Amino acid sequence: MEFRDNPAQAAFREEVRAFLREHLPDALRGGLTLRAAFDGRGYRERRNDSSNAWRAALLARRWVAPAWPREHGGAGMSTLQQFVLNEEMARARAPRIGGMGLGLAGPTILLYGTDEQKAAHLRRILSGEERWCQGFSEPGAGSDLAALQTRAVRAGDDYVVNGQKIWTSGARGADWMMLLARTDPDAPKHKGISYLLVDMRTPGITVRPLPNMVGDADFNEVFFEDVRVPARHLLGEENRGWYVGTATLDIERSNIAGSTSLVLMAQDLLEIVRTGPGLPQAPARRDAGLRLESADRFVEAQIARLMSYRVAWAQRAGVSSNREASVAKLFTSELEQRIARTALRALGPYGQVLGEGAPVEGKIPRMYLGAVSTTIGGGTSEIQRNIIAMRGLGLPRD
Repeated sequence: MEFRDNPAQAAFREEVRAFLREHLPDALRGGLTLRAAFDGRGYRERRNDSSNAWRAALLARRWVAPAWPREHGGAGMSTLQQFVLNEEMARARAPRIGGMGLGLAGPTILLYGTDEQKAAHLRRILSGEERWCQGFSEPGAGSDLAALQTRAVRAGDDYVVNGQKIWTSGARGADWMMLLARTDPDAPKHKGISYLLVDMRTPGITVRPLPNMVGDADFNEVFFEDVRVPARHLLGEENRGWYVGTATLDIERSNIAGSTSLVLMAQDLLEIVRTGPGLPQAPARRDAGLRLESADRFVEAQIARLMSYRVAWAQRAGVSSNREASVAKLFTSELEQRIARTALRALGPYGQVLGEGAPVEGKIPRMYLGAVSTTIGGGTSEIQRNIIAMRGLGLPRD
């Protein structure tokens, strides 16, 4: 691996920095730091004049989805160009836009979608007209996702779907869902699953919020009662949806931009330890061990960034990156929890204070509670270790 930019990459990095200086609205700066309006997992896109202007500026450059082909609204960038762009966006603390539609649904449709599906969804995802959610986990099929029981039975030109999904982030505001459902109950459990694109306005769908420890209700449970999904909304081949779904999960776990965000979070942690905003005394003055712990978090954040470089290198080389993505996902999600724990320790008893007047605006205890879900969502840490063991180390399943 070459860690330094070549001349073309260095020039592009300067182009991105100049763009950010000119077009990133002041109201949106700082969206990825410890001081941000933390919602439990990071920045949540909010529609207002500033965010609309930011999206318009990115669309004009084709930088909303820079690696997508130009015919679908992207810039046709290489993996490393996209990495440079994501890294500089994160360093500038610029908000991410697009959510699961841009990050998961769009790339999966590009890989497996028909021309009709690409025409129907990709441009609308870029413009923000379509919001997506991910209907994978079920009450009895979380870590063991292939045990899912939601059924999709072919009936003429439709599939009739019955079942339940849970922990579905953003389902209440979503227009479409990426749904895994069982279409052949007699096949081995990884073989009889299909991947459907479901319009959330279809009759028979009920969404109920599931408040988390932070008090947010971004999680939801979704019920399907005789929901008719047109067969043309099948993504990929019938009964081979497991393989389409694993592609979606690999995209989710690579988290290239997120690693740079962790570096910024670690930098903010060091500031809290050094200066103690809103505290009677800077934590570094009263706790030498805390200084060392904070330094560990900063070093670990740099390691996470190097892991994301490895994922980018594998993608550039056209090599399957699922084991590298799982290593990165495992390390970064657990690191986010360690950063939150160290930040809470730095505040001492003030870390229990929420609301107006609290140190760091009360965001640290919210971050601490919200970070619990990082080692669950997108595949638990235990699942990531299994993937690393079997696909990375070649260990047997049993």
